Amino acid sequence: MFDIKENLKKLPDRPGVYIHKDGLGEVIYVGKAVSLKNRVRQYFQSDKGKDAKVRAMVKNISEFEYIVTDTEMEALILECNLIKKYRPKYNVLLRDDKSYPYIKLTTNEKWPRVIKTRQVKNDGAKYFGPYTDVNAVNSIVDFLNGFLKLKGCSRMKFTEGSRPCLNYHIGKCHGLCSLSEEDEKSILDEYKKSIDMAVAFLAGRSKELIDILTADMKTAAADFEFEEAAALRDKINALQALGHKQSVVKLEAGDIDVLLSIKSKNQVYVVLFFVRDGKLTGRESFKMQTEFQNEDDAFVEEFINQYYVSEEMIPTEILVKEEINERELIEGRLATIKGKKVSVQVPKRGHKRALLELAIKDSILLASSIEDRELHRQERDRKLKEQLTDILGFEVSRIEAYDISNISGADSVGAMVVFENGVPVKKDFRKFKIRTVEGANDFASMQEVIYRRFKRYMDGDKAFNKLPDVIFMDGGKPQISAAYEVLSAMKINLPVVGMVKDDFHRTRGLIWNGEEYSLQKLPLLFKFVTSIQDRVHDFAIDYHTDIRNKSMEKSILDDIRGIGTVKKSNLIRSFDSVEDIRTASIERLLQVDGITRQNAEEIRRFFDENKNQTT
Repeated sequence: MFDIKENLKKLPDRPGVYIHKDGLGEVIYVGKAVSLKNRVRQYFQSDKGKDAKVRAMVKNISEFEYIVTDTEMEALILECNLIKKYRPKYNVLLRDDKSYPYIKLTTNEKWPRVIKTRQVKNDGAKYFGPYTDVNAVNSIVDFLNGFLKLKGCSRMKFTEGSRPCLNYHIGKCHGLCSLSEEDEKSILDEYKKSIDMAVAFLAGRSKELIDILTADMKTAAADFEFEEAAALRDKINALQALGHKQSVVKLEAGDIDVLLSIKSKNQVYVVLFFVRDGKLTGRESFKMQTEFQNEDDAFVEEFINQYYVSEEMIPTEILVKEEINERELIEGRLATIKGKKVSVQVPKRGHKRALLELAIKDSILLASSIEDRELHRQERDRKLKEQLTDILGFEVSRIEAYDISNISGADSVGAMVVFENGVPVKKDFRKFKIRTVEGANDFASMQEVIYRRFKRYMDGDKAFNKLPDVIFMDGGKPQISAAYEVLSAMKINLPVVGMVKDDFHRTRGLIWNGEEYSLQKLPLLFKFVTSIQDRVHDFAIDYHTDIRNKSMEKSILDDIRGIGTVKKSNLIRSFDSVEDIRTASIERLLQVDGITRQNAEEIRRFFDENKNQTT
C-alpha cells in the first residue's frame, strides 16, 4: 500500500509540481509549489480553514507523485501543461486554453522587430519564452524597442500623404520607412548590432546590457535626475526578472524524450520525461522485468528497442545519461520508422544538458517512492479484481464496453473501448459508423456493432483477434438481450454485463444474470465502472462529432452568396444542423459571429427559394 505519512516525510524542500491520484490511479488534482515539502503536507493536516472542495478532494487522495523543477516559474508552466493533459476533476479548467506569451524577433524581415505574441509559427522568426509575467514581457519589449531604436511598426515604406510616427520624432526609431536606400545602407551595420544585442539578452546573455543601464542609472543619480534613475532601476529589475534562464522550456528544444534507469530495492524502472514543443509535459515510469543485474544503459537500450514501435511515438531526439551500445544501429531503426533523422545522444553542455540534469535530480527523488506506489497499485488492482469476481463468479482481465451516439437518429456511430487489468488499452479502441439502421434505434445499432465486431474476429482480422473475458453494455436488460441475440446467432459464448445509471445519469450498479448489484458500498468498483462508462461515452461522442462536422463541411451553405469558409464554420458551430439554419429567423442568424444583416437576409432568401433542396 502507498503509505501517505511515510511518503510525506520524503518530500523535498524544492519547487515543483505535485499530482494527486484517487483509488483507481486517476489524476484528480495537479498543483505547483515553491516548496513541495510544505505545500503537499498542508493537504493532510487539520481540516480547519479548508473549504468543502479541498476537504472532498483530500478524502479521495490515495497516492501522490511529484516532479521537481529548478524554479517556481518552471513549476507553473509544467503545472499548466499537466492540467491540459489530464483535465483533473478538482482543478479549475480554463475553456479558452490561454497560452503564455513569447517574445518574437522577426528575423524573417529586412528590419527585424521585437514584439509580443501568443502564437508560435514556423515562419523563420526567432521565438523566446514562454514567460509567465506578461507585464515584464511588455516592459522588455517596449524597452528593447526604445533603447535600441528598433523598428516598432510593420510599415515597409511610406505611402503618399503619410507621415513618420511619433517614435521617430522623439528619437526612439530611425524612421526606416522614410529613409532612402542610401540612408538605409548607412545605418545597416548599427541596426545589425542592435539586433545582436537584443538576441544576446533574450538568449540569457544580458550582463552587458544591464551593465550599461547600471552605469546610466548611477550617472542620472549623480546628476540628481532621480526620476530618470528610478525608471532605469525599474528597467534593470525587469530585465533581471525576465532574463532568468528557464532550462525546461527552451523553445529550441523541440520534441525530446529523456530516458533514465533507476533502481529501487528489488526492481529496475526506466523513467521517461516528455518534452514537446520545447516544454516539459510529463513523466512516466516503466517497470523492467529481468533476472539479471544489467548495467543501467542496457535497460535503457532495451526500453528504446521495445517502446518505440510507431512513428507517432518517436521524438526527434532522445537524451540518455550514458552512451548505449549499437547507437548508430538503433538510430537507423528509429529513423526508418519515423521517416526522418532521430538522434540518441548524451548531451555535454547547453540547455539539453540542463534538461538531463533536471531529470536526473527528479529521478533520484522518484526512486525513493516509486516502489511504494507500485505496491499500492498492485493492492488496488487486487481489490478491484476481487470485488468484480465476487459479483460475476469468475475472474476478469479483459473487458470490452460499447455505446451508441447520434442526434435524432442522424449520423449514428458506435464505439468500443477496451480495459485490461483495470487500465484502458487505447490501441484496441474501435469506431463503427452505423450502416444498416435508419433513425434513432439504439438497440438495432448496437446489434449491428456487435455483429460487425465479432464477424471481423471470425474472419481472422488481426485488429479484432483478441476476445474479451466479458462484455459491458451501457444500459440495462434490453441492451443485454440485444447483445446476447447476436452472440447466440453467431455461436459465440461470452458473458454480457449491463452498466445501469440512476435518474441523475450517475452510475448505479451492474446487471448480471438478471440481477442488479448496487455499487454504492463498493467505492473502488464504483469508480472503475464509472470510468468505463465515461470513457466509452466520450469516445462515441467524439467520433459522432467528427462525422457530423465532416458531413457538414460540404453542404448547401456553399451555394449561398456571401457565405465563405469562416462564416460557414461559424454557422455550423452555432446550429445543430443545416435544417436548423434553414428555419432560423433573421434575428437568430444575426447572433452568429461574422453574420451581417445582409448575410442573414441572403440566407433567408436562399432557403425560401429552395424549400425542397436538401444538404
